[in-house]
Amino acid sequence: MYAVSAAFLAALATSHRMVTTVDAFYGGSLVAANIPVADGSVTVDRGSKTRRSLSLTVSDPALLPWDTTDTLAAYGQTLVVKRGIRFPSGAEELVPLGTFRINEPSGDTLFGPVTISGTSAEADVIDDRFQVPTSTRGYTGCFDAISALIHQSLPAATVVNLTAGTRNPTCAVADWDADGDRWDAIVQVATAMQAEVYVDAIGRFVVADRPSVLSGSVVWDIAEGDSGTLISSSRRMSRTAVYNAVLAMGENTASGTAPVSAVARDTDPLSPTVWGGPFGKVTKKISSALWTTVGACQAAADYALVEATAPNVQTSISSLPNPALDAGDIIRLSHSGRKELHMVQSITIPLTVDGEFSVTLRGRKEDDS
Repeated sequence: MYAVSAAFLAALATSHRMVTTVDAFYGGSLVAANIPVADGSVTVDRGSKTRRSLSLTVSDPALLPWDTTDTLAAYGQTLVVKRGIRFPSGAEELVPLGTFRINEPSGDTLFGPVTISGTSAEADVIDDRFQVPTSTRGYTGCFDAISALIHQSLPAATVVNLTAGTRNPTCAVADWDADGDRWDAIVQVATAMQAEVYVDAIGRFVVADRPSVLSGSVVWDIAEGDSGTLISSSRRMSRTAVYNAVLAMGENTASGTAPVSAVARDTDPLSPTVWGGPFGKVTKKISSALWTTVGACQAAADYALVEATAPNVQTSISSLPNPALDAGDIIRLSHSGRKELHMVQSITIPLTVDGEFSVTLRGRKEDDS
């Protein structure tokens, strides 16, 4: 969760004045501040290649772009979006929601409104496919390779390593053909170091440990009742995407090593997904050219098994908005007489007072505290 003051969090459950700002930039320079917002939202989704997306409506038809250098044109223009609170004193506290490349502005030329879609900077890397065969050869660590692959597309990008201990394990040699997906290659390297990579709310490319509902710290409480922030909740359980074994395979022609593999199984007799128990035997296959030893495959399989056995219990909630909340955060949900810990899988943050703040949660752990 983005760091905010105690006064900010306290105000969320009480009557307060919301503030939204949208500023437009072109070539790194501010070209328009405080663009008027008629409607819109920012969605943050751990399951999307571009983690952040923007949907925006502007009522003024004069802002409909005609030329490539216009404020809301789709030729490199970006929007910086924030939402926050104006306190009774007049002071404001704003939370960044992302920097978005404008992808598609459209609207009625006479009456408006102008609708705009945008995505975070992963999209720029996705667009920059490899033009020549590319390799991780020459990069000592996985983070070094990730940083280099990003900077080849965006030389000025900020790339940070937020893994525990700023891990930078040795990177095996892997090759990608011309026309290969650069972002997929970056994700492969991050997976090899048991991490994830994404663009955060302030526009940085972040390499971080995957969040876990089992070990993560709770950042916010959502509860029903008069003093709580929960408005509604729904729940769905499925065995889809739940596994009790992971087969990790590595085959790397660039290094000339023989194919290797390893298996991790759920052997906990108290687990509902124990291998060979009532749940059955369900294996997930993962592979990477960056796993060149049995040990690397085993480490990858063991790591992936934790998420593979996680219950596929999706809880969707609507609550009073907290713009500081982020995908991957761990929250405590109190409803129907239960207290549970969940991880935020996706979140939609409205940019207007009457928009709906919706959260999709993944995983579940009874809260024993």
